[in-house]
Amino acid sequence: MAMDQKNKTLLQLVGVVTFMGAMAWASVPLYNWFCAVTGYGGTTGVAEAGSDRVLDQEITVRFDANTEAGMGWEFKPMQTEMKVKIGEDGLAFYEAYNPTDKPIAGQAGYNVAPFIAGGFFEKVQCFCFTEQVLMPGERVEMPVNFFVDPDIADDADAKHLKHITLSYTFYEIDMPEEVQAELDAGTDTTTTVN
Repeated sequence: MAMDQKNKTLLQLVGVVTFMGAMAWASVPLYNWFCAVTGYGGTTGVAEAGSDRVLDQEITVRFDANTEAGMGWEFKPMQTEMKVKIGEDGLAFYEAYNPTDKPIAGQAGYNVAPFIAGGFFEKVQCFCFTEQVLMPGERVEMPVNFFVDPDIADDADAKHLKHITLSYTFYEIDMPEEVQAELDAGTDTTTTVN
């Protein structure tokens, strides 16, 4: 009888440990999904087109740029801020430069501050949607087309915001296979920015 109780307790403990491990493994994808759906944590939305209404209310969008430690690129916004009407299309540019003697591939991560604004900041087109490759000495201007959703004016927590900061961080990634194949073959590669 005592052995059955020990086995039952052992099975319960194994079950609890397995459940906790599964929850820890799934927490990052679940959190990312939650942030993308709700805009929580400064995650922006993606829109297929601009807003169909523009309010007679302005908001200032500030632009920030960073690179991960050790990445060889220089990366900066080409404007520090711009005023846009809520719902109006905005177009900003960032500049990236590869001063090294080797090609470097990068992918931009992004967020919006304050976090409450994330659910109202919509990107129509952005360089952050695709991988970027810069050849040695290459300098590019990269656009981001955005608008602030007019629904922000109806949100009790967000309607009083005067400033939103859009921040990007470029991370070095493995060279895309097709670009690496061109480099290995000695083919002239060009960077396409979407």
